[in-house]
Amino acid sequence: MKKSIIVLLLFFVAFGQAQDKKWTLLECVNHALENNISIKQSELDTNLADIAKKDAIGNFLPTLNANGSFGSNTGANVNPATNQFENSTFESANGSISSGINIFNGLANWKTLQRAKLNQIASQYGLDKMKDDVSLMVANSFLQILANREQLRVLKSQNEVTKENIKNTQDLVDAGVLPRGDLLEIQATSATQEQQIINAENALFISKLGLAQTLQLKDYLNFDIVDIDYGLVSADILEKSPAEIAEKAKEEVNNVLIAKANLDLAEKDLEISKSSYYPTLSGFVQYNTRWASSQTNPFTGEDIPFIDQLYIFDGTSLGLQLRIPVFNGFSVRNNVQRSKVAIERQKFQLEQTELDLESTVYQAYNDAKNSKKSYEAALKTEEARRLAFEYAKERYDVGLSNSFDFNQSRTAYENAQSDVVRTKYDYIFRLKILEFYFGLPITDLN
Repeated sequence: MKKSIIVLLLFFVAFGQAQDKKWTLLECVNHALENNISIKQSELDTNLADIAKKDAIGNFLPTLNANGSFGSNTGANVNPATNQFENSTFESANGSISSGINIFNGLANWKTLQRAKLNQIASQYGLDKMKDDVSLMVANSFLQILANREQLRVLKSQNEVTKENIKNTQDLVDAGVLPRGDLLEIQATSATQEQQIINAENALFISKLGLAQTLQLKDYLNFDIVDIDYGLVSADILEKSPAEIAEKAKEEVNNVLIAKANLDLAEKDLEISKSSYYPTLSGFVQYNTRWASSQTNPFTGEDIPFIDQLYIFDGTSLGLQLRIPVFNGFSVRNNVQRSKVAIERQKFQLEQTELDLESTVYQAYNDAKNSKKSYEAALKTEEARRLAFEYAKERYDVGLSNSFDFNQSRTAYENAQSDVVRTKYDYIFRLKILEFYFGLPITDLN
């Protein structure tokens, strides 16, 4: 009985810990990299590339095949054992084992193996790009949750101030200092704020739901991230020039690496297509034997036993086969020309990818600088609005200002607080994007 109670207590403790778990950004990214469906699909592409490499290795190995047949013959047929026509009913069988090996085919096998290795690299770049995309998506979702949570915190704090103002206004109304309409106005403001809080709670839940789905988690209601008030991340990346970041990005971002790998593959395809101009030389060896039911010993007239026939009528062939391409309807030449066109296409693609990356980096750099200015301006505006609100509140509390002017000042201050939250997390995400292009991890928000 005691054991059962202990087990139940341990279960409830573990269940409670599972419910209270709060995910860090690093945990979210790592979990997404292990469970995201798009990443798993990209991993299948790398598996196919590994299989293609095994195929290329197999091209160097000799082939080995066995064949056999059995038949019943009636009437005039060639006896497979004697190669003579016989007008009789007999049964026959034959079997063979053959092996062949490619000796030279213009180095096509070697170049195919090299291509398979390049394809492995390209598929790995594709997988890494998918991981980068998912990591950025998770980081953005994570920051959105933080922004929504802080926005909710601001709204609740504003509503607490409003409720305190309701109490003060009630006292002023009771004292005859302010008209009752001022109290009704503030009460209406409180109701509006409560509605905004409900909308903010809904936005927070939706952002959590989106991240949980990205992580392939099913317990949406209990999913949450760490409740830490993150400050601004380091802005050291802005001290670098956009040209420097763009050059570093060409080495780090997988879009360019994929384009370079595709160009290497196209060049290797050209080498493979040119190998068809060369002769091919292959070797073969074959052992075969046969049996027929009507075989008799010419001296004794007795049937020759099955095993004996296999030894008597067996044979071995060994040789080389040379194939020299002379004319094949320009197919080889056309394939070579197609490969050259593919190379030029990939060169243009690489150039375009690099140009797009440069444009993206410069735009990201400009966005980060502007978001910094917006955040700094929002902080100054918030401070100014705070002072203006405090002044308006002092005047309102002593009856020197009406409710309209007071509510205008409070609304402006509340909007300024919301802008600080919005511009702060926009600034953080813009910085993380720049750091990503420079090859820095996106999982560090400290």
